[in-house]
Amino acid sequence: MKTIKQAALAALLSLFAAQAAMAQAMTVYKTPWCGCCEDWTKAMEAAGYDVTTHDIEDLTMVKKQAGVSPEMEGCHTASLELGSRTYVLEGHVPLQAIDKLIAEMPDIRGLSTPGMPAGSLGMGDDEDARYDVYAFTGRPQDTPTVYYEAGRE
Repeated sequence: MKTIKQAALAALLSLFAAQAAMAQAMTVYKTPWCGCCEDWTKAMEAAGYDVTTHDIEDLTMVKKQAGVSPEMEGCHTASLELGSRTYVLEGHVPLQAIDKLIAEMPDIRGLSTPGMPAGSLGMGDDEDARYDVYAFTGRPQDTPTVYYEAGRE
């Protein structure tokens, strides 16, 4: 009986380790002159993500290909590789929302923090700042839904 429990624990720990390893690859598309995007990218690196950055002057096509609607646009677009899944992170998505995404792995295209909310990660990083992070599917007929409430969770 003890070996079954040990095997189950080892399998569980292995799963957690695999999930942690999966969450390391991130690609960020940003404009070369945007300081807040640079701050967000540095925060991702400090959190342990292996970040590749592409500076592009016009992100219109990147956002379109990522399935980001105009009302969900932020100032940069990132992709997060989680095993066989790729999620879009649009704008100043906080680490807590990304952690929730990794834990839940929902059937969505990605998360968005539209605009540039004051106090969001990269925009002052105020833990008391209140703003919403939306889940979106990338399908025009689907309405984005609030996924994470910064400053309230």
